[in-house]
Amino acid sequence: MAKKAAAPDLTLATNRKAFHDYNVVERFEAGIKLTGTEVKSCRARAIQLNEGFAKIENGQILLYNVHIATYEHGNRFNHNVKQTRKLLMHKKEILKLHQWLGTKGGTLIPLRFYFKGGLIKVELAYCQGKTHADLRETLRKRETEKDMRRAMMK
Repeated sequence: MAKKAAAPDLTLATNRKAFHDYNVVERFEAGIKLTGTEVKSCRARAIQLNEGFAKIENGQILLYNVHIATYEHGNRFNHNVKQTRKLLMHKKEILKLHQWLGTKGGTLIPLRFYFKGGLIKVELAYCQGKTHADLRETLRKRETEKDMRRAMMK
């Protein structure tokens, strides 16, 4: 039998800091409106999501502080690095998120950029911020899991 080829990594960028600072409540998939040079930079994996967040304004979800580097072969039509970008979601999902943000006081954080069917998608998450005690608790859990794995290896 012929071996199957390894599936290509479709993830372009991940926001590892989000899992450290926030508790992820629910995840959503959203499309993103990009220009040509932004798409080429995303394909080159020149994206930083560290300080990114999303807001709902006038019934639209807008993505802020996501750094997509300029395309090196772009000309005068190159894009602005940290411009506001529009996310594309169904209206029902946007209304659901708007209600959550109004009552529970969480925030919308982009977790990762990835390919799906040739299109670039954003995994957006509704998150609650961790307190200092929660951060310590997570570190304790990680250390105990690491110790358990070490004990099992012996």
